[in-house]
Amino acid sequence: MFSKILIANRGEIALRIIRACKELGIKTVVVFSQADKDASFVHLADEGICIGPAPSNESYLKMERIIAAAEITDSEAIHPGYGFLAENADFAEICESCNIKFIGPAPSAIKAMGDKNNARISMTKVGVPIVPGSKSNIANEKEALKIAHDIGFPVIIKASAGGGGKGMRVAHTDVALTNAYLTAKTEAEKAFGNPDVYIEKFIEDPRHIEFQILADEYGNVVHLGERECSIQRRHQKLIEETPSPALTKELREKMGKAAILAAQTVNYQNAGTIEFILDKNKNFYFIEMNTRIQVEHPITEEVTGIDIIKEQIKIAAGEKLQFKQKDVTFSGHAIECRINAEDPQKGFRPSPGKIINIHLPGGPGVRIDTYIYSDFFIPTFYDSLIAKLIVKAQNRQEAINRMIRALDEFYVEGVKTTIDFLKMIMKNGDFQKGNYSTNFIERLL
Repeated sequence: MFSKILIANRGEIALRIIRACKELGIKTVVVFSQADKDASFVHLADEGICIGPAPSNESYLKMERIIAAAEITDSEAIHPGYGFLAENADFAEICESCNIKFIGPAPSAIKAMGDKNNARISMTKVGVPIVPGSKSNIANEKEALKIAHDIGFPVIIKASAGGGGKGMRVAHTDVALTNAYLTAKTEAEKAFGNPDVYIEKFIEDPRHIEFQILADEYGNVVHLGERECSIQRRHQKLIEETPSPALTKELREKMGKAAILAAQTVNYQNAGTIEFILDKNKNFYFIEMNTRIQVEHPITEEVTGIDIIKEQIKIAAGEKLQFKQKDVTFSGHAIECRINAEDPQKGFRPSPGKIINIHLPGGPGVRIDTYIYSDFFIPTFYDSLIAKLIVKAQNRQEAINRMIRALDEFYVEGVKTTIDFLKMIMKNGDFQKGNYSTNFIERLL
């Protein structure tokens, strides 16, 4: 097992990794920007190294500074969290060349699944269903129009190196497709340094279902069940729950097997997530694999009792999975609400600033993953996620009631948040019945 791990991330995920490391008896080092010098994850780590100014391209994305920090602190491994360099194959390769263990999949697996279009091709070869679309990246607008006419509108343009909803545009007409193609390429280049895009048939009113995977270096692969992630705004998830109210036992088993096959196809190791969309007729299609830990991993931990971050670290240290698929059991229902510093009344405009006062919820079945505290100043430079509120109960209705109660207790003064908006969703009749799809928020607004 490692004696010291460097965490190449910030916010609640950095703090989450620190906690897992402490319970494993591992020392931690965090790197941080000047904007994060007063953040709780900096104070709670064993060591901290400032690696640059606030903008992420001058700090959290500076590979050479992170590697230097690992070397001078004698860190044996780097946990990238999610976002930033978590799915960067070049960074994983640099870690490898510097004899620092990257806590994640091999660079080859990141490349195989990181390029969304190549991943689609790989899945087709082994029989995992994919959405109809282009067989390679789109070369120009003319090619995009031809494919759109072949598969039929509406279509969606997606960044090959994408994630987090960036570089994605839906089009219903020729004119809209031309604009979508150019916009998606520009956004993809800006967000990922890669302008490549591909095209798919846009499945209307789908549900977004993902399966959590764990795989060790000895060929053992298991899934930890599904997460329903259909409550989204502009492809950004707001609420996740497990189990999904849309899946039957038979469909869950079928999708789980497909998820394991997808991971095995690229010889995947460590934690990852296979993402599917589910249409109105219960047909499911592979859309991508996230080769990292997910924001919403806590709800899976709550219903399985498995600490996914610890498992990531153990796998990276060369340990075998201590359980097989038949050993994975599920108990109760869990829901996560992402609390963002945004103003829903003003188009979800980010609301950075100083937190004057805060009261965090508690009680039975309530978990809060956050890095904020009273007097903390939320910086303007990063994602607006400030907390994740997770509840678990015996069944879905009890979990919804518990979440409403917890949201009632959650108080933040000084900045605008999405707490009241999330509470409105919890009380919505369609949500309570489980009748929703990825356009739920759009219709609600």
